[in-house]
Amino acid sequence: MLRWLKFLIGLLLIPVCLGGINTLYSVVKLSGAAQMVWIATLAGIACWFVIFLLLPKPMWIYVFGHELTHVLWTWLFGGKVKKFKVTSKGGHVVISKSNFLIALAPYFFPLYVILVVIAFVSGDLIWGWSRYVAFFHLFVGAAYAFHLTLTVHILRTRQTDITDHGYLFSFVIIFLGNLTVLMVGIPLLATHQALFQVFLHWVRATDSVFHRIIYHFG
Repeated sequence: MLRWLKFLIGLLLIPVCLGGINTLYSVVKLSGAAQMVWIATLAGIACWFVIFLLLPKPMWIYVFGHELTHVLWTWLFGGKVKKFKVTSKGGHVVISKSNFLIALAPYFFPLYVILVVIAFVSGDLIWGWSRYVAFFHLFVGAAYAFHLTLTVHILRTRQTDITDHGYLFSFVIIFLGNLTVLMVGIPLLATHQALFQVFLHWVRATDSVFHRIIYHFG
């Protein structure tokens, strides 16, 4: 895809981002009754921030997850992985095909959160871990904070995943990807809202933003 076309798409997606922010606010507001969920989740976030600020950053673990996410999304799109290398200073994968989702997935797909969910669901099915649900939310909060903080940390340096697709387009896709994760995760974990209703609200909020822009400049 041409660089100028990606830039144009990035501009056109900004109202979708604004509509997503409005929808996320509504989703969080409706989840206010889930106090035990939020207490455990926020405790996990706080625990991770203490580790992030006071201890050496576990970059090898982050880089491993980053590169593994490239691998998983390559397989999702039917590609093959030819080389996989990870160090604490950076990683590298050689793949048979790529696109903007494969390149940008590590910045919005919280792999370790997914692993926490898989581990807890599996443990609940086998050993009945439902009584430990507070610890589940604690680890989900810590894992998502891990994803966000270290993603922001590495974005402070030049990333070819970003420069190859243009800054505006890349950051819009990353932002929308993270919004989508939250829009799916919060209803499932805290509110039990129908996902169809959540995304319908997003469409309507985005439509409202477009109408305001047209009204203002029309």
